[in-house]
Amino acid sequence: MTSSSPSNPSFDWFNPSPQQDSDLLAQIGFIPGFKEFLTLRQVHALEHATVWVLSEMAARRQSPFDHSPADNEALGGLSTDRGFYLYGQINTNELQIAAKQALHRLKNGEGQLALHPRCGTNLSVTLALTAGLVLGTHLLLPRGPISQLLGLGLATATAFQIGPDVGMSAQKYLTTAIPFNLTIVNIAPKADLWGRSGHFVQTEWQDLQ
Repeated sequence: MTSSSPSNPSFDWFNPSPQQDSDLLAQIGFIPGFKEFLTLRQVHALEHATVWVLSEMAARRQSPFDHSPADNEALGGLSTDRGFYLYGQINTNELQIAAKQALHRLKNGEGQLALHPRCGTNLSVTLALTAGLVLGTHLLLPRGPISQLLGLGLATATAFQIGPDVGMSAQKYLTTAIPFNLTIVNIAPKADLWGRSGHFVQTEWQDLQ
């Protein structure tokens, strides 16, 4: 049986345990920026989940008997290692309820709330795939203009076809993590670094023993 203590952490990228990030931090937290990376992944997940819960709340107000998944495209967010900004028409009290509910639901098995189709990860992955496939077809296909144009079109179409699925996988295993270590400290209206008005959900990291 593998111990999950800091001296011998049990690491499973696909099925993380609540203590996993704390164990990793105890082992290799000396790496510059590593704690910020772990924190940002958890905050990113909480941001997505909060947007989903706010969208659900808005959808229920419009149609109380419709429980299908909803996405309020008027909402947007930006995660930092200290918390996240949310933009859109948001009531502060409602946001407080949604963020706490999102954190609770993520910690209790609703990991799908950590993923969002409008996340910038998806766009970044699609652009990277496009660049890689375009370069690959350029190098592999004959240099004739017709072959190159066909290759360019095929590479672009393929990238945009598979990009969303690859992007969601990147979110799940790289850019988000269940926020087992996070607590919500404060939620208040606040402008971001660029002066955009919104709300800031401040979080803090707590090590789990």
